[in-house]
Amino acid sequence: MSKRELNNGPLIRDEKETVSKMIALYCHKKHHQDDLCEECADLKNYCLERLSYCRFGEQKSACSNCSVHCYQPKYREKIKRVMRYSGMWMLLYHPVYSVKHLLKR
Repeated sequence: MSKRELNNGPLIRDEKETVSKMIALYCHKKHHQDDLCEECADLKNYCLERLSYCRFGEQKSACSNCSVHCYQPKYREKIKRVMRYSGMWMLLYHPVYSVKHLLKR
């Protein structure tokens, strides 16, 4: 069995950057942390790994539109909560990433 190659193209890198910024913003606002707390660091690592192994690679759509939900249920709920909260703040703190993400939907 061959190991799947890691995705590291420009789209995946942008996705990783966006989700990292969303999680950092969430942690800062909700957990009052400058650095990621343990729970948020775990979520970030999980998300980055899932993106690295996404079967759609550079052709991926927004995860919410994907036909294959590769997140474990507990992580899926966590990232939904993060995105719901961080979405509005992203427009203020990271408008370029926010617009790019909205255009993908």
